[in-house]
Amino acid sequence: MTNELLWLAVFMQIIMGGTDTLLHHEFSERLAWQKSAKTELKLHALRNFIYAGLFMTYAWGLPKGMFAVITLSLINAEVLITLWDFVEEDLTRKLPATERVLHTLLALNYGAILVLLLPHIITHIAEPTAYAAVSYPYGSYLLSFAAIGVFLFGIRDYLAARRLENWDKGLAKELAADLKGRKSILITGATGFIGARLTKALADNGHNILVLTRNPEKAANLASPLTIITSLDQIKDEDPVDAIINLAGEPLANGLWTKNKKQKIISSRTGMINEIEKLCQRLYVPPKTIIIASAIGWYGLRGDERLNENSEAIDCFTHQVCNQLEQSAARLKTSHTRVVNLRIGLVLGTEGGMLANLLVPFEYALGGPIGDGNQWMSWIERDDMVRLIIHALKTKELEGPVNAVAPTPLRGKDFAKALGKALNRPSFMPMPAWLLKLGLGDFAKELLLASQRVESQKLQQSGFIFRANTIEQAFQICLPGKSENEK
Repeated sequence: MTNELLWLAVFMQIIMGGTDTLLHHEFSERLAWQKSAKTELKLHALRNFIYAGLFMTYAWGLPKGMFAVITLSLINAEVLITLWDFVEEDLTRKLPATERVLHTLLALNYGAILVLLLPHIITHIAEPTAYAAVSYPYGSYLLSFAAIGVFLFGIRDYLAARRLENWDKGLAKELAADLKGRKSILITGATGFIGARLTKALADNGHNILVLTRNPEKAANLASPLTIITSLDQIKDEDPVDAIINLAGEPLANGLWTKNKKQKIISSRTGMINEIEKLCQRLYVPPKTIIIASAIGWYGLRGDERLNENSEAIDCFTHQVCNQLEQSAARLKTSHTRVVNLRIGLVLGTEGGMLANLLVPFEYALGGPIGDGNQWMSWIERDDMVRLIIHALKTKELEGPVNAVAPTPLRGKDFAKALGKALNRPSFMPMPAWLLKLGLGDFAKELLLASQRVESQKLQQSGFIFRANTIEQAFQICLPGKSENEK
């Protein structure tokens, strides 16, 4: 490997491959926590092991004769695995644009490597079988470092795939089994973290689901059967709509809270309520139940005080968002229609939300409390959240504000400790509050560092029973681990 262009191509392949692994596989897509990525992870592991062998082989020598034949066979195997991986990705997930571009560049660069390397391999095949020791300035150490890196990631991908083998997420159908009779339900925000699971639970139980979305392509990945609409005007006046579940709204945790962002957060929520109000006014038979996704941010920034549905609020931006939403939703209440404002806490699951963003740093032993860890965190496991929505649909006594949180809030430091234990990792790397405030401003102050000790008083009085009462039970449900037979 004396060709300078070849060395440059190899160096670029290492850099791009590492970027793809960290940026996409680990952080943005979190493949190690997606059950659908089980086969993809196995392919990644096998390909990484091949790369490790090739890198280490060429780091310190030149394979000749039969050794060169074996090397060529490994290269061919890697190409086949990569093609299989492309097919698997298209079947199981939608790749972000940056990952598609990077994959294209990796494929083109790998093609260049093969064009430059194959003549050397073919020449060495004709020579007597031997492994000729060589050493390249810097190059040998670069390839050795790359070999160790891809080998470690190969082990990580293999173990992650094995872990996913034992992960039983449970049937979504069971979550809505108590909702009797075939209902016609309109869901906004159905493609989101909560909405996708809720939609599947209802669709699997035979309910007639209408999904309002601005992105039909994204909604096409939802469970079927369902009807996708892009405007409420597509619902006819005579169409039956038994209930409306509104989960839509510009995400609070998506980007900095600039002036324009704050306005978009509020207007996306109140605007949707205005559209729902117009729909209800023209329907021959208005819906019996409307469920609105609010948040415990309604209570504002609090300390150790216990908060229930009768508690007063302290003004801040999250309160303003929730308050304007709930005040707008109050107009939907009539003698025929009850309105439930679910004040939702931290929803736990691997597909989205705060927990999903913590998994990678915690797994790499970089996790710990946010700030000093003394803030109270009020949470709910995602499947319990779906069951809670079903409970609100069928429980006529529930209306107005309802705290959608588990019975056992806990401090941030205890949350970090429990997550570390669930992942068999330490949790001693705190994220400094001053750094969060410096970089994220009010976003960090109100979403990451705020203390809200919220009780689900109204919900429990209505007879709802949580499956995950403690944070340990929640992690057992929503994190992949040992099978029931191994516990």
